[in-house]
Amino acid sequence: MLHTFIVYVENKPGVLSRVVSLFRRRAFNIESLTVGHTDKPGVSRMTIAVDTDEGGVARLEAHLYKLVNVLHVQNVTHIPAVFRDLALIKVTANHETRTGLMQIATTFRARVVDVGTESLTIEVTGTDDKIDSMVEVLRPYGVLELVRTGRVAMSRGSHTENFDGLALSVFDDDSADMYQA
Repeated sequence: MLHTFIVYVENKPGVLSRVVSLFRRRAFNIESLTVGHTDKPGVSRMTIAVDTDEGGVARLEAHLYKLVNVLHVQNVTHIPAVFRDLALIKVTANHETRTGLMQIATTFRARVVDVGTESLTIEVTGTDDKIDSMVEVLRPYGVLELVRTGRVAMSRGSHTENFDGLALSVFDDDSADMYQA
């Protein structure tokens, strides 16, 4: 089963390498990995999707917490959460097919972000299934290029992660006061 972890880490050189090496050393294949800054200075957020069983989930979470730069780990697989991917799909398009391709984009709530003389580039966000379905519909037109970001996730509703327990050493002295309760 595909499990999704949200991992908050210190934004320092080498942290991504250490996290990925942990998965590699334990022979887990990362299906998707996205990393970006958070609203807190010095903290980055990783969304990692991995195919494993419940035993593997428990081991991975325990091993992640052993890494020095890991601040918090959340498994969002079984809680209400929003999961999204983004894809850019460049498709062969000529005068005759362009209108049909634009209608397909509208049907999938996607948008055309670039129009060339012989191609269209379509941006689509959604679940893995939605993006896979759109790619299959576009394949007969001729997919020239495809790039996907990987999964991002956020718990639904007003629930947010509590950072009171995080080590404030990742913040500079001035910003640390903002995040204390």
